[in-house]
Amino acid sequence: MLTGLYVAARIIANPVSNVFQKQLTQRSANPLFIIGATHALLTLAVLPLLMGPAGGPVAPGFGVNITFCAVLAVAGNVLLVHALKRSDLSILGPLNAYKAVISLALGVVVIGEVPTVLGVAGVLLILAGSGWVMDPQPHLGPGASLGRFFRERGVQLRFAALALSATEAVFLKKALLLSSPLTAFVWWSILGLPFAGIVVAGWLGKGTMQELRIFRKHWPTYLALACSTGVMQLTTLLTFGAMPVGYSLALFQLSALLSVLLGYHYFQEGHLRRRLLGSLVMVAGAVLIVTLGRSRA
Repeated sequence: MLTGLYVAARIIANPVSNVFQKQLTQRSANPLFIIGATHALLTLAVLPLLMGPAGGPVAPGFGVNITFCAVLAVAGNVLLVHALKRSDLSILGPLNAYKAVISLALGVVVIGEVPTVLGVAGVLLILAGSGWVMDPQPHLGPGASLGRFFRERGVQLRFAALALSATEAVFLKKALLLSSPLTAFVWWSILGLPFAGIVVAGWLGKGTMQELRIFRKHWPTYLALACSTGVMQLTTLLTFGAMPVGYSLALFQLSALLSVLLGYHYFQEGHLRRRLLGSLVMVAGAVLIVTLGRSRA
């Protein structure tokens, strides 16, 4: 029962955090500062946990793996917020399905795994669904519509963020094997702060004062973002600890549907039925890849 609650919370928290990120960009907040402030608030929340079980000894190698996770998470989230600033949430949310395609491609290149027929079918479904989540262009054929999809700047930034996120997941799995979900979450939150701080100081400079003024005005949204991000990361780790990662990722794809609905509700993004249909097709493709897409030795 607890595992089901973890999965449900993760499915909801991911698109909800994207809503808060997009709202802040619409209020002129810089994506770099948004991520820095998120980790600052998370650090304040989790520091007391170091006095409990989360502060206990960990296996050798944990520090290196969780540090890589923090660096990749900061970079990936900055790219994600930039993408949300440029494109609709109901377009970017379903792109999570491409994480399964990236995983399948890495399996072919790195360890020589051969995709099954269902794995190839999953890739084709994701490509087909991608055309549906874009705004309809009747004068363009399917190939041209898909090309336009991949040329959109927000989509390109989202793919870059996905690549970093997929790499982070590898180190996150290793860190989880060397500790507990709570310990991994606490150190992921804390270690993200110095890296985000360096980026903010280096890129924003004097602009940081303007960002602080925006923070004071919209602090409830920043607080809500930190809470939803924390829930998302913690429930991800708890789910990975309770069930196979592949099946966890397949279930997480359901958040794409919620992204479309939230984009329609909060940002008046159009083509609701079309994007829901495209998302369903992409979710089906990702589930095929994750569960049945690889040949078994």
